[in-house]
Amino acid sequence: MIAILDYGMGNLRSVQKAFEKVGVEAAITADPDEALEATALVLPGVGGFSDAMAHLKSTGLHEVIIESINKGRMFLGICLGLQLLFERSFEDGDHLGLGVFEGTVERLPEGVKIPHMGWNQIEKTRDLPLLEGIDDGTNFYFVHSYVVRPKNLEIVATVTDYGKEFVSGVSRDNVFAFQFHPEKSGSVGLSILKNFGDLCQQ
Repeated sequence: MIAILDYGMGNLRSVQKAFEKVGVEAAITADPDEALEATALVLPGVGGFSDAMAHLKSTGLHEVIIESINKGRMFLGICLGLQLLFERSFEDGDHLGLGVFEGTVERLPEGVKIPHMGWNQIEKTRDLPLLEGIDDGTNFYFVHSYVVRPKNLEIVATVTDYGKEFVSGVSRDNVFAFQFHPEKSGSVGLSILKNFGDLCQQ
């Protein structure tokens, strides 16, 4: 079973419905024990970094995420779920993240409209199983004011231009995460979720 982690941030049902559309079973849960039994985890979300981390810690889900990733279980982060994987965020202060990846979360540069909201293109920096069948220049739906700055550029999977190029997707081994919202990106977004579901069954 794929577990969509409920930590009080974002419309989890829209992610679940998107998985349902492609025939992938995914259950929403806030129970750490249930999440530990899952074959894969999905961490979606919108909202504030510090509030999200506080909720993950108070429920014990932060330990579940790290343990599951270390055990090689498939993991997908969406939007805030991408940012939380990094060491620290400078959104409204200086806050520690999950530390799965080295790097920071920083505000979009001056001179562009914030938040970055709407459709924008991705460019792949390398081939990923989740991006199979998706061409460079494909549009996805974004809503965010902060971006990740990975220390290790080898984890970068996609980049997007918004005044300045930023990292819109990362991956390493069993971990995949995107700044855009696959569940709000029509058929191309659904294909990413389908690819993730297929990968979880291998």
